[in-house]
Amino acid sequence: MRGASAAPAGIYVLSQKSAVKPFIEVLSGHRQKVPPVWMMRQAGRYLPEYRELRAKAGSFLDLCFTPEHAAEVTLQPIRRFNFDAAIIFSDILVVPYALGRSVRFEAGEGPRLDPLDTPEQAAALARHADFTKLEPVYEALRRVKRELAPEIALIGFCGAPWTVATYMVAGQGTPDQAPARMMAYRHPEAFAEIIDVLVENSIQYLLGQLKAGADCLQIFDTWAGVLPPREFERWSIDPAKRIVAGVRAQVPDAKIIGFPRGAGALLPAYVEATGVNAVSIDWAAEPSLIRERVQNRVAVQGNLDPLALIAGGAALDRAVDDVLANYAAGRLIFNLGHGIQPETPIAHVEQMLERVRAYRG
Repeated sequence: MRGASAAPAGIYVLSQKSAVKPFIEVLSGHRQKVPPVWMMRQAGRYLPEYRELRAKAGSFLDLCFTPEHAAEVTLQPIRRFNFDAAIIFSDILVVPYALGRSVRFEAGEGPRLDPLDTPEQAAALARHADFTKLEPVYEALRRVKRELAPEIALIGFCGAPWTVATYMVAGQGTPDQAPARMMAYRHPEAFAEIIDVLVENSIQYLLGQLKAGADCLQIFDTWAGVLPPREFERWSIDPAKRIVAGVRAQVPDAKIIGFPRGAGALLPAYVEATGVNAVSIDWAAEPSLIRERVQNRVAVQGNLDPLALIAGGAALDRAVDDVLANYAAGRLIFNLGHGIQPETPIAHVEQMLERVRAYRG
């Protein structure tokens, strides 16, 4: 890894205290001439080393909750690509699991939970998670922290309450998460109880990740884009604002990235209300809106189309250049507009990295 010397294992020329992390510098307000880069889902099925370990681990949750496996998977893309940040390998549904909900992952079908779709079920939801169930995540963070070169940042994360609630209500992902949207319309008080539980327990979960060694945090609101403006404010913006405030009440300088995917023109309101240090943007974001009303306030993370990464060649070069032309004059963390797809060729990731790292703005 970058920064490692010929000293004994675990010892680096740079100390953790003195090392500059370009990724954290951007979150702290300092533009970098070469944008730091990582990819959402960078530890995943496009890597043969991941597929090999996944086959040995058993279930997906076994992979998440076995610290040596989760740490190894987190480090695999760092070893291969020298990204500027590692993100702990876990899942957004570990909080419902810690709340006592049944969570399982079925091959080819994604997550399955017992649906929580009536006011009576919402009232019976546990209010406090059993965080001993999440100790393996914290241990994985500690293991990764010990292994990372000091200039590489470590990201912790949680799912946003709205997105996590959509899976809890429906018991699975659906094309437009209609079951949760319907419950929020028909039974807003009951739905708010679910959101409140997720807000409070997500705060504690994120604080535990910071204590275990995470340098910053990301809140993934994958399904924010299905909400109309009034509902977006209530179910996406307000819970994120409460999480940011709750974390910073204990860790005032905590660096937090929000990702309300598909927020579009509602993104400036999200940034203003939540107090995040950066936002991830999807590939459909309108560049002038982002530059003029978002990037003038916070750092931007994104927003290469994952399909361009699959396409490769001249199309990939053009897509990378577009992201840099649109956003690299300001504070930018180069990333994808969503997670990398399993069929992505490794050579295309290398092509993307070479082009980004050749940039000198």
